[in-house]
Amino acid sequence: MTQETSFIYLASQSPRRRQLLEQLGVPLQPLLPNAEGDEPEDAEAIEAVLPGEAPAAYVERVTGLKLDAAVARHARRGLTPAPILCSDTTVALGRTIYGKPQDATDAARMLAELAGQTHRVLTAVALQVGARRLTAVSVSRVRFAPMSAAQIEDYVATGEPLGKAGAYAIQGRAAAYVEHIAGSYSGIMGLPMYETARLLRAAGVLRV
Repeated sequence: MTQETSFIYLASQSPRRRQLLEQLGVPLQPLLPNAEGDEPEDAEAIEAVLPGEAPAAYVERVTGLKLDAAVARHARRGLTPAPILCSDTTVALGRTIYGKPQDATDAARMLAELAGQTHRVLTAVALQVGARRLTAVSVSRVRFAPMSAAQIEDYVATGEPLGKAGAYAIQGRAAAYVEHIAGSYSGIMGLPMYETARLLRAAGVLRV
């Protein structure tokens, strides 16, 4: 038996994740760090890759840590009880993990390595419902066309790769270089709709 609730907390600053949840008709409230009076949270430490860590293990672990931080944040602020959703996305070529580029040079390096290759996009979703934690992982494959140095430079100059796992946004200009995808388009964007809807149904948030 699930306990129905009228909204969820979204522990993500991503406008894409918010948009995708709104597409499902899920009322949400942001639950973001660094509000007045909050203790500082070390996002870089949470996203650090452990030695020899596999991409799937990495994205699941990081999502769990982000949700732990969000649950603690919720408790500190004394907020109304409701499910808390967290998600994280990473890009992997083989066992090499491509997180968010540090700068334009790093973004160009990532894109040069991904160009002409098929890589994986792994997105983990975790939902805290009271004492229960529901999780899911979506794995998709994306093939990039070859990209010249000039094309990479022009794309990086748009600023779009910064702040994106793998240094690209499939819903943006990078789509011009995507030859093929297999899996979840919304998962590649940052929140797999099928897996997320399944968790929300289990939490009593979504009926459709």
